[in-house]
Amino acid sequence: MNNRDIENIENKYLNKFYYFMKYVEDEMMIGFATKEKIKEDWINEYDSKISDFAVGAERIIYALFNGKGIGQANSSPVGADLFFEVDDAFIHIDLKTVQTDNIGDFTKNIFVGINQNSYKSEIIKANGESFEPNRIYTPSLPTFYNKGKENQKICLSYFITILYEKENLDILNINIISMPNGELEKHYKSNVLCAGKLKHEARFSFTKVSKFELLGNQPSRVKVIYFDKNMREDFRTKLSFFENLYLKLED
Repeated sequence: MNNRDIENIENKYLNKFYYFMKYVEDEMMIGFATKEKIKEDWINEYDSKISDFAVGAERIIYALFNGKGIGQANSSPVGADLFFEVDDAFIHIDLKTVQTDNIGDFTKNIFVGINQNSYKSEIIKANGESFEPNRIYTPSLPTFYNKGKENQKICLSYFITILYEKENLDILNINIISMPNGELEKHYKSNVLCAGKLKHEARFSFTKVSKFELLGNQPSRVKVIYFDKNMREDFRTKLSFFENLYLKLED
């Protein structure tokens, strides 16, 4: 499998998941709204922690994926929250929820865990220089499972990102993003990763590698599932990257 083959299969499943999520968009939004039915029983226990909302959002997203029988779930303890096998790949999908108070953690890059991707690379500074000593990011996932064997299958990583209002938990934006497989480091080099808040952490710079660059028409690695056009103007300005993609998908 060459690098173009890798991008073809990444794009194939990105499109499948995008159309699936658009197909179940009504059910997804209804699911997010179910918390309102019992709001009086949980509101005083909620203290605006990202992890609190993430638990509920994950419950809805993963129920939709699992309920539709997409692939065979895998029991490996090393992997993203949603990890399953299909005919030609092993697929990891992780959910990232960010509240508007931290919108800067959403617009250009997102945190990725070592169990969620296969992209080994040097992490460089924002000015393009290397850290001293060099900072090499080593993920836990392989680029291929059973590499070199007859049953070899590629490892694919996707992220569903959700931005929501801190106070009322209203959803403003939902996206699905394909992170390059580690074999593509030969092409994308250090552009995929940037430094995290801690030395051993990394963030996925999806705006720097927002297209499948090896494919002829260079389709986007970012698909916008939902965009609230009635959001506050300051939020909308900061989310212009996603709005522009959303408008193109609507055309």
